[in-house]
Amino acid sequence: MVILLWFAAALVYADRTVAITMRQSLVAAIPMTEAQFGLITSVFLVVYAVLSPLGGFLADRYSRSRLVTACLLLWSVATWLTAYATTFPELLATRVLLAIGQAAYLPASLALIADYHRGTTRSLATGINMVGIMAGTILASTGGWIADWRGWTFAFSAFGLAGVALGVVFLFKLRAAPREGVDDAPPGHALDRPSFLPALASLFSSGSFLLALAFWGLLGLSGWAILGWMPTFVQEHFHLGQGASGFTALSYGRGAAIVGLVFGGAWSDRWSRTNPRSRILVPIIGLCIQAPVVLLSVHTDYLGVAIGAFAIGGLAGNFANSNMMPIICEVVDPRYRSTAYGVLNAFSCLVGAFTIYVAGALRDHQVPLTWIFGFAAGSLLACAGLLYFVRLRQTV
Repeated sequence: MVILLWFAAALVYADRTVAITMRQSLVAAIPMTEAQFGLITSVFLVVYAVLSPLGGFLADRYSRSRLVTACLLLWSVATWLTAYATTFPELLATRVLLAIGQAAYLPASLALIADYHRGTTRSLATGINMVGIMAGTILASTGGWIADWRGWTFAFSAFGLAGVALGVVFLFKLRAAPREGVDDAPPGHALDRPSFLPALASLFSSGSFLLALAFWGLLGLSGWAILGWMPTFVQEHFHLGQGASGFTALSYGRGAAIVGLVFGGAWSDRWSRTNPRSRILVPIIGLCIQAPVVLLSVHTDYLGVAIGAFAIGGLAGNFANSNMMPIICEVVDPRYRSTAYGVLNAFSCLVGAFTIYVAGALRDHQVPLTWIFGFAAGSLLACAGLLYFVRLRQTV
């Protein structure tokens, strides 16, 4: 089941990001302004963020395996249809459809993994799934080469049809597992299926969930600031070309992130046998490592030192990603796990979009990027502090 979802996770990020890797070919085929090209991503993020809580609720209310399959088929069809867009409104419409299809996927798939993996395999299984997201980002980076080789429509057609084929496999192979406290409780003790407003009321009445929400939003702030502006810093500080600076700033961290996702998940799972707070403590340790290496990466004049810092930060910083859904499982009512992740996902996306814009505005006012990264490093330490005060609702 985790292997099947790994491939879907790769397609999630490949399909949503491949468009930005083939800007020249897209603009040549469908004339648009720079603002309109930016709108392709902005519209997706806004629709995706707004619908994520509702998508998470649907995964709590109905069959997660069927919802995952429906999402995969819908966004894959949207990706395939993108190849047939001939005007900017048509292109924008396919991005909206893509966002609708993907809004429920991540909350539903991570909750499905949690349903199957309840003990000392939960964080590792989540981490392996998140590696698929990294693989999808790498896959999307080939979009420009594919566009030069076969034309921009080929990538959308190929990725879309691959998703439809995987969706057919899901129809026959992906099955739901009993949900804790809902499907597998003793007679007379099972919890009712959730309703949307009571689910939100339950989540926002929990102090630990509010701390987790603040943590995830602040983590998104620092993450998007680093992702959005580190290539520019490397280009200016180390005097590299555009291609070399982007590869240097991102590839080493992403490569190390794969190791961090697996290691962070396996470590917290093993530690959970003796410490029920392990899935909180492991991300805290990772953040306390990542914060100083972010500062090191922007205050060194040696490119090799900066690359090492990128790798260490990518490794340690992703302990949180392999443990976030397991943390939710230990904090919120088991009926509302997908809804909770949907709310966190929405908040993180909105914070990320805001952060990239504000960082650009600060640069327009001559604020050094080192100050922005210093704030990002401070935010990572604040994240560690917020997470420390999260209290477990139950031990699973």
